[in-house]
Amino acid sequence: MKKFLALMLTLALMLGTLAACGGGNGGEESTDDSSSEGGVQVGIVLPTKDEPRWLQDEASFTTALEGAGFTSEVMFSQGSTATELSNVESLVEKGVKVLVICAQDGAAAGAAVQAAKDVGVTVVCYDRLITGTDAVDYYVTFDSFAVGVAQGQYLIDKYAGKTDVPLYLFSGAKTDNNAFIFFSGAWSVLNKAVADGQFKVQNCDAIAEYAGKALDADADHDALSKVLGTIDTNWDFNTAKTLAEAALQSGEKGDVAILAPNDGTARAIADAFSADGAVTGYAVTGQDAEMASLKYIQDEKQSMTVWKNTATLAQTTCDMVSEILGGGSPKTDATYNNQKKDVPSIQAEIVVVDKDKLAELIANGDFSQSDIDNAK
Repeated sequence: MKKFLALMLTLALMLGTLAACGGGNGGEESTDDSSSEGGVQVGIVLPTKDEPRWLQDEASFTTALEGAGFTSEVMFSQGSTATELSNVESLVEKGVKVLVICAQDGAAAGAAVQAAKDVGVTVVCYDRLITGTDAVDYYVTFDSFAVGVAQGQYLIDKYAGKTDVPLYLFSGAKTDNNAFIFFSGAWSVLNKAVADGQFKVQNCDAIAEYAGKALDADADHDALSKVLGTIDTNWDFNTAKTLAEAALQSGEKGDVAILAPNDGTARAIADAFSADGAVTGYAVTGQDAEMASLKYIQDEKQSMTVWKNTATLAQTTCDMVSEILGGGSPKTDATYNNQKKDVPSIQAEIVVVDKDKLAELIANGDFSQSDIDNAK
């Protein structure tokens, strides 16, 4: 009888362990019954379903966390800080131990992370740093400064030996701290090229006084804010296209260089410039390696992208989550100041992808030609 009771107890413990290691769920509302019982260990809040990049992140997170045996739920803010806050509150009610959040607005997400921090949840900023609050514990990102440097250096190398090349500058959203870091990285190399006469900036008068001078994302934040305010695409396709069309009304044309902050804006800007008959050629940067942009690169409508492998970033975050849930302290390799504290951070590597590099990555199996061909 004692052996029977011991066997039943062992089976009960095994079933309990299996229940705790169920898979994650994506979307604004949970369909996982364990959620209502406080069974969600990791909550993930992403900005929107409307950009391919964040859907890639959702899939990467779900796969990585499920494979590691953690219960999780992915929610989307859909461009609303109010929805972002309610998402966090919902996840807190479900008992999450770790909140991974990519803020819609890094400066406005303080209330959301404070709601989690107040009940002892560990907060990990994902890809975008939340600023102006000490209610964040860690930051996992790509080296955003290096992304900007890679974009700027690509244009410099592309037009090596030439002078007075018309240069058009565009930035990401001012509400995203990364936009400041990307641009400061790009300008760290472009500023000298402008001062030396390789490029002539066409659409950003506010940058003129900084020819030959780098701008630091932290120390020169106010100056950068004024610059970005004139070229802010808000990471939006239509906004980027409108800005590009307006810039072409007064800017010099011919063969031009274009600093575009990401792939979505790069395609929009490329569409505007390619439609102008006075533009004889252009080189345009990007980042995220979206399938549609890889197709543009193959078709020579976009020049390059910076591949930030979201599967790698999600796995890095999952490894951090595993350390946290195991009671450990994750190892970090950098810090980012968020105006309140130096946030311990991990930086993932980036890869510059042009047409030749893309062919190599396809051959290596990193990207599928059929996926690129079918991209919209």
